[in-house]
Amino acid sequence: MNRRDVLKQLAAVSAALPLANLAWAKDPFVVLNPAQPADDPSKIEVIEFFHYGCPHCRDFDPLVAAWSKKLPADVSFRHVPAIWNNPQLGALARLYYAAEASGDLKTLHEKVFVAVQDERRPLHTEEGVLEWIPGKVADTAKFMEAYKSFGVNSKLQRADQLARAMKIQGVPTMAVDGRFLTSATMAGGHEGTLQVVGQLIERARKERSGK
Repeated sequence: MNRRDVLKQLAAVSAALPLANLAWAKDPFVVLNPAQPADDPSKIEVIEFFHYGCPHCRDFDPLVAAWSKKLPADVSFRHVPAIWNNPQLGALARLYYAAEASGDLKTLHEKVFVAVQDERRPLHTEEGVLEWIPGKVADTAKFMEAYKSFGVNSKLQRADQLARAMKIQGVPTMAVDGRFLTSATMAGGHEGTLQVVGQLIERARKERSGK
């Protein structure tokens, strides 16, 4: 499979927009049943499920980045790579968690989108990562150590389990407080998604306080 075929396959995974079979729902979100626990129960957790081969995720990313910088103290945000038992997506998720573990995520995140979607780099392989990463991080050996580490393996398993538990069917999808899902399909676009997320955060906050 050549690089162009790889990108087509990755894009096809996300071609069916998030939760399309629920797009007729009255509300611009769906309620998860059962709800899923957050890493930090003291905060309202917001998760963006994404993957690097998804053009919609790439378009959404700058909006999410700007939005996440303004979150109040009682809200936490994180990305979770979608895998769906796909080896290529699993490898791209490994790259994400390696960058996080090595402290290089801020530097590499947008570059990975570019490398996968524009440059057709085979970053779904260890060889492709080894060819691409030198010069982009301070310590290539440290990065590759993280890439193959037990900690990254554990995060990959957790990410896959969480996406399955939350019934994630496409990306980008936003989860709020382990109880709600929304997406551009349901909210009418990327900006609408963030507006709905804001409303769901407020709802979760009120329900937690008993108001």
